[in-house]
Order: sequence, then structure tokens, then C-alpha cells
Amino acid sequence: MTKNHWMILALAPLFAVLLLFEVLPLLAVVLSSFSRGGSWSLGNYGELIASGYHRNAYVTSAWLSVLTTVIGMGFALPICRLLQRVPSGLQTMILTYSNIGANFTGFPLAFAFIIMFGLSGSFTLLLKAAGWIEDLNIYSIGGLVLVYSYFQICLGILVIFPSLSAITVEIEEAARLLGVSRVTFWRRIGLPILAPSLIGAAVLLFANAMGTYATAFALAGGNAALVTIHIGELVAGDVFSDPNLADALSMILVVTLVVPILVEQLWFKRRGRHAA
Repeated sequence: MTKNHWMILALAPLFAVLLLFEVLPLLAVVLSSFSRGGSWSLGNYGELIASGYHRNAYVTSAWLSVLTTVIGMGFALPICRLLQRVPSGLQTMILTYSNIGANFTGFPLAFAFIIMFGLSGSFTLLLKAAGWIEDLNIYSIGGLVLVYSYFQICLGILVIFPSLSAITVEIEEAARLLGVSRVTFWRRIGLPILAPSLIGAAVLLFANAMGTYATAFALAGGNAALVTIHIGELVAGDVFSDPNLADALSMILVVTLVVPILVEQLWFKRRGRHAA
């Protein structure tokens, strides 16, 4: 057997896993989304478009995702910049914590925030005693913004920090010697260099927020009008169960997550050809 044959044979388990757990389930969801009343139909998509209930969930999810993406990027970029200036030991510790925070989601994260910021949470009681707040409702959309922002900032740090290596000391020193101010440097040099990485990070954070289910469900349950929660209700609900409609809603969510990634890739590919 040739070297290529051995490589294909070695990758066969990976291809099998992708086929069984990614490709086939996605195909099943696609086919199910076009099924209504046992026949082939676009009725599920028509109902979703006509339903203000589902449209509101989509808009709320998109708004929450965009807002927390902006918050995550807004905090992650300056934090990453500061990390470049701290000792390597502290840098490693903060990056390790960010890695843990980015993956600490779902029910454990919701429970942690309930303990800290719930109606009788430790931080809630301290803030009330200090007279800084009168009430704090962690179980609302505002609470979801707080919780989402936590893991969005951590994920943003992990994604953005490696890209800052493109801003070398030589580039900064050359700009300083030419009399370029710090603000002008970042506006005309730094941000354009980092633009591909920052846009990619923003797309990743947006997709991460749009696809979050367990954290939102554990914190707000059915009170949060989000796409992922509506999908869960349609799949496992006792009253409004409709798996085919849930699959159609899932496909709309998939398209929402895939389209920005494809647009980003095509735009930078075309930009790279023009630059060449």
C-alpha cells in the first residue's frame, strides 16, 4: 500500500465519526424540516415566518448575541493587550483561567451565577447592603447578558491573544519614531493588521452565543424567548411538541451561523487576491 492509502486508512475512524455524528444527523434534520403532516412541504418554514412568537425569539437571540459579542470583544482586546506586558507566569495563569471560563458553561455556570447574583446571592446581598442596588434579577434577559458576557470575554481572550503577535515591537517602534500617536497607530496600523483576526473572533463569539442552550435554560427556563429554548420546547414539550417545526427552526439557526462564516471567508479570500 502507498503512503496515501495508509493516511486514508488512518483517518477512516475520523471520517466515520464525522459521518455518523455530523453529516447524517444534519441530513436527517434537513429532511425532517421539510416534512409536515407526513408529506413533503414548506409549511414548517411558512409557519415560522408567519409566527410572531418565533420571530421574536430569533430577534431576541440575535440581539443578545450581538450585544454580548460587542462586550466580549470590547473587553478581550484591551485585556489581551495588557497580557502582552505582564510576566509570562501571570500571562499563562490568566490564559489558563480564560480557557476554563470559556468552557465553563451550561448548568454549572448558571448555578454559580445564581449563588453569586441570585435573589439571595452573596454579591447581591453585599451590593444591597452597600446601597448600590435595590434589586437584581439574574433570571431575566439582563441576567443572560451578564452570564453570556462572562464566557464571551474568556473566549475572546483565547481567540484574540495569539493574533496580537502580528503587532511586533519593531512595528510600534517604527511608528513611534515617525511621530505617530498611539491612537493614530491603532486606527491606521494596528486595527487594519488585526482586522481579519478580529472579524473572525467576532463571528465565532456571535455563533457561540446564538447556539447556547443549557446556560440559558438553566438560568431562565422557558421565560427566555430564545431560539435554542424554543427548539427544545418543540422537541420535548408536553403541549407544543412539534419535532418537524423544531428541525425547521434548527435549520434557520444553522444558516444564521454558517452564512457569516462563509461571507467572512469569501471576503478575506477576495481581499487576499486583490492584495496579491
